[in-house]
Amino acid sequence: MAVFLDVRVIPRASRPGLAGTRHGALLVRLSAPPVEGAANAELIELLAKVLDVPKRQVTIVAGERGRLKRVRVEGLTAERAAEMLKA
Repeated sequence: MAVFLDVRVIPRASRPGLAGTRHGALLVRLSAPPVEGAANAELIELLAKVLDVPKRQVTIVAGERGRLKRVRVEGLTAERAAEMLKA
């Protein structure tokens, strides 16, 4: 079982973390700059922590070089993911 999340990132934010939704996508603020995969690595780490799964279960499947990304999270149901993201 896997969950796919649409994520919009804001790199170089002063306070990293979840910031609600925008246009149907989860809005995530990241302190890392969008160079050499730093922002993607921080996104994976943050989502793994929030969703309480190992980092290896979170992968970016689309949008690696853009602000709008599609992320796959293994081992989580859609209901459980929505519950954890609201908290």
